[in-house]
Amino acid sequence: MRRAAFYLFYDPQGQVDDYVLHALGHLRPHVELVFVVSNSPLDEANRARLATVADTVWERENVGFDVWAYKEAMEQVGADRLAEFDEVILLNCTFFGPLDTFDDLFASMDARPDLDFWGITEHGKTHRHPFDKSLSMEAHLQTHWLASRRRLFTSDDWREYWDEMPMIESYADSVMRHESRFTGFFQDRGYTSAAAFPAEPYDSAHPIMDSPEAMIVDGCPIVKRRSFFYDPLYNEGEANDGRRIVQLMETKGYPVELLYSNLARTSVPRWLATNLGLLEVLPDVDLGYDQARPLRVVAIAHIFYPDMTDEIVDRLDFLPHDYDLVITTSDEDKKAVIAAALERRGRAADLRIVQSNRGRDVSAFFIDCRDVLDGGGYDIVIKLHSKKQPQDTRNIAELFKRHMFENLLNSPGYAANVLRLFQQHSSLGMVFPPLYHIAYPTLGHSWFLNKPRAKREAKRLGITVPFDNTTPLSAYGSFFIARPETLRLITSAGYAHEDFPDESGYGDGALSHVVERLVSYAVLSTGHHVREVLTADLAATNYSYLEYRAIAIGGKLPAYPRQQIKRIAQLKRFRKATLGIGKWGSEEAVEPTPEPEGKRSGPRRLFRRGTT
Repeated sequence: MRRAAFYLFYDPQGQVDDYVLHALGHLRPHVELVFVVSNSPLDEANRARLATVADTVWERENVGFDVWAYKEAMEQVGADRLAEFDEVILLNCTFFGPLDTFDDLFASMDARPDLDFWGITEHGKTHRHPFDKSLSMEAHLQTHWLASRRRLFTSDDWREYWDEMPMIESYADSVMRHESRFTGFFQDRGYTSAAAFPAEPYDSAHPIMDSPEAMIVDGCPIVKRRSFFYDPLYNEGEANDGRRIVQLMETKGYPVELLYSNLARTSVPRWLATNLGLLEVLPDVDLGYDQARPLRVVAIAHIFYPDMTDEIVDRLDFLPHDYDLVITTSDEDKKAVIAAALERRGRAADLRIVQSNRGRDVSAFFIDCRDVLDGGGYDIVIKLHSKKQPQDTRNIAELFKRHMFENLLNSPGYAANVLRLFQQHSSLGMVFPPLYHIAYPTLGHSWFLNKPRAKREAKRLGITVPFDNTTPLSAYGSFFIARPETLRLITSAGYAHEDFPDESGYGDGALSHVVERLVSYAVLSTGHHVREVLTADLAATNYSYLEYRAIAIGGKLPAYPRQQIKRIAQLKRFRKATLGIGKWGSEEAVEPTPEPEGKRSGPRRLFRRGTT
């Protein structure tokens, strides 16, 4: 069968990721003409990448969504040329696939000569249209993949459909005027259609979103990207396990690092981390760090409190092999004490005095050790510092410190497992302990006063990842392990010590706190994903408090999370309207997000870091 395929590509930065090339590369053997229409501007490098898997790469203005992209691309080819083909496929970049190949899909649909058009998946009938509650929505093929055969695409009905297509101004328009209309329009005119994976066998009218695991098991060759970057409350409501879904994709042969790389730079970080389960609870038994291909490791520690030198080096000595050590401190006296401790241990180190302690451990790392980070001599950098939290009570300070040190380097086996993650995942750029929340008001609030300046800095640095609304997915406390090359947006920012506050100005909104939150976003912008790491003991402590906190709050609210959020939003609006009181917390944290098509239905203590 002679086929032509029109593939809609869109990326906010015009970056062609490998998952696109993977899909088109596997489509290529089945298709004579691959026409890529890009609604994004393309530079020469990204155009060349598409050209490796396409016959034509055509760039257009981003108007009319995918609907008008298909319409105008087909006009570019012309009706006479299209009539030479047996089948025309309209597909887009909104899915990951194929999980194996497209061979079985085409074989099964080629065995149906009775069909005039077909799709991979179907949306079942719903009583309420997602964009017009007064209407029902009939079952229809989903437009991430629509294949039409010659009897249909050479017909007057086809020309009428596309000639009369109004301009698409929104996603709602796209669904109302095309996706939910296409199937019925042609069925009513006597054309026959089918879905390779119809909705009927599943528990939902929208199985590609609600039952992706079952669809993978049944052989569906695609998974929607939206399954991973959408509001986690949607997946929570459907009990979708994104971590399990990715594991299944991998067993089917899909190179999942392509998935991580694309989603890392395009998704809201905390939504992505939640949907994919990017929290690693690691044991103290080495699971298989490959000593045959050891990572070149440098540890950089800012030691303001010399009495913590042994404690820090003890942690670093858990690493599965030797490492280089760079230590920064603030003056000659402290350097002497640190040097004596190192000599006593027989540990060599590059011991440096910072140009200034303005910016503390953050400036020491990114300014005074910039040469180490940019030198290209290491696969991994470990960032630690002497953390004491003197402004907190002893219990709080001690648990916070344990949270940082133990979750990063808890034991020899644990440290090997942390480094093993970087061996397992080429797209992994950074790991750090989870958000610390016990006795702290960080959950839902941890941007504090830093978000406005963080947005300005992100724009200046070229960080393009969408911001989390209220609680950034960041390395709080500034303890992390990373690939040095993923930090270049920070190291190349041109920061000087004078940009950071002195001790009188150290607090929320200062550059130190802003950069602390931005580092993970800089890593994600390079297409490297991030993960949180947690010991079993601290996982038990953190989960227990989190669960009880949810119980205590949830017991005063309706049962389900979306109902709780709606109730809180109502209370906040009532409070503001009746008492004239502004927002407490963030409105963004409680406004429910739109659901995908066909879905069922006190005083704040600021988060402060102590002197380092």
